[in-house]
Amino acid sequence: MAFGEIVAWIIGWILLLEYSVSVAAVANGWSGYFNNALTAMGMGLPDALTKAPQLGGIINLPASAIILILMGMLIIGIKQSSQLNAAMVFVKLLTITVFVAIAAFNVNPANWHPFMPFGWFETLADGKTIGVLAGASMVFFAYVGFDAVSTAAEEARNPQRDVPIAIISSLGICTIIYIIVSGLLTGIVPYSALNVSSPVAHALQLLGYNWSSALVSTGVIAGLTTVMLVLYYGLTRIIFAMSRDGLLSPFFAEVNPKSQTPERVIVLCGIVMALGAGLFPLGALAELVNIGTLAAFVLVCFGVIVLRIRQPDLHRPFKTPFNFTFPVLGMLSCGALMAFLPQSTWLRFIVWLTIGLIVYFTYSLRHSKLAKNS
Repeated sequence: MAFGEIVAWIIGWILLLEYSVSVAAVANGWSGYFNNALTAMGMGLPDALTKAPQLGGIINLPASAIILILMGMLIIGIKQSSQLNAAMVFVKLLTITVFVAIAAFNVNPANWHPFMPFGWFETLADGKTIGVLAGASMVFFAYVGFDAVSTAAEEARNPQRDVPIAIISSLGICTIIYIIVSGLLTGIVPYSALNVSSPVAHALQLLGYNWSSALVSTGVIAGLTTVMLVLYYGLTRIIFAMSRDGLLSPFFAEVNPKSQTPERVIVLCGIVMALGAGLFPLGALAELVNIGTLAAFVLVCFGVIVLRIRQPDLHRPFKTPFNFTFPVLGMLSCGALMAFLPQSTWLRFIVWLTIGLIVYFTYSLRHSKLAKNS
């Protein structure tokens, strides 16, 4: 509405990249904790089956397998999936409580000195960047799941009221949890000991709490599973909506009459993401998803400003104070973080956008229902 269909298409195309690569990236982290739990029981998998080819392995088998399992869950139906999701959220909250309770009594303030060992930003001789801002640009996709709530608006009872409350409240609560957990984690062990695939469980092991390490691994596994489920669900609904609007083939808009789920989209996405999670390392996936997330947020913030100027009298069921302040701050902060990502990530992102524009002008523009109605 703010920019027209082509920019809406670009945002949708970026979201496809954002959500699909996010699932693959989280699956990599899930694999690390899963193998950590197996190792604690004496059944750890060999590196060949837990690392991508780039890291000396054959395939990250657990990462691929969990995505295929989630694919089956989503095919069964969202009601059954949401019930399991609620149970896993409870386990996740229990795990966080246990970690905070243990870590709070084992903090060594000396581990916080220096508090920012690499400063705000530093470029190394090999071109890599380190520091707080570089780190923020790498972990920004931790906030991807919050906008996934909006993809379920059609299935909410009162979306104009419930969706904004759900997004803002979950964002605030989880940000506080992020700060508490990261502060305690770096307080109980030196930051240099946390460069592993399962840092929370590893930190508890270093403290000698093996039982809690196993419990935390179980909770994190459940927590990351819920994250992947939400992102996977959001991805399929985005593709389904774009197909329904004529921007993608109607092949993706078919719904199974029994389960009422878009099975074709679920299966196709599952196979592609399983391959990505199994064959690419976490670092490469994280860089790619972050630039997509940040670019989408910049466009959305800019869209809020444009829409406010072009249609000031538009009915807005949900309003916020300081009309232009937050969108401007959002554009500046997200744009700045994009600048800290490596050139190779920018190149991949530009290639993805180019493919999207080719698809739009060769197919979407001629089949768009909005264009036909106009």
